[in-house]
Amino acid sequence: MAKFRLKYHDPEGSEWGMPTYGWRMAPGHLKTMRQLAAAGLRPGGQGVQAQILWGVRRVRAAYLYDVRLAKPKRVPTERQLEALSKALAARRTCAECGRDAGYVLPRCYGMCLDCAEDRGLISA
Repeated sequence: MAKFRLKYHDPEGSEWGMPTYGWRMAPGHLKTMRQLAAAGLRPGGQGVQAQILWGVRRVRAAYLYDVRLAKPKRVPTERQLEALSKALAARRTCAECGRDAGYVLPRCYGMCLDCAEDRGLISA
């Protein structure tokens, strides 16, 4: 086992305040938020159960959650998806020309880049 991995090995949490593991040393039932999401799960109200620390010059951390306490991801309703679709479309629709620009409009202009260029707000 590498020396830097042992530096952060504290399963009882006496040194770091919570159970701490080195890189790739955490028990199998502890997962990161991304790993939970990939499995279709969410923390479900539980707090951080442990952490992984790694790094030599700059110490980095990843927080871990218990899979046994995790809950399934929520599924949005049709009305929620419809509302989200409308909101995203509004962010892409230019107030000047009224067309869907195909990208989220910059808030500093409040219009698509073509209209902003025509008004002289940006130079080509």
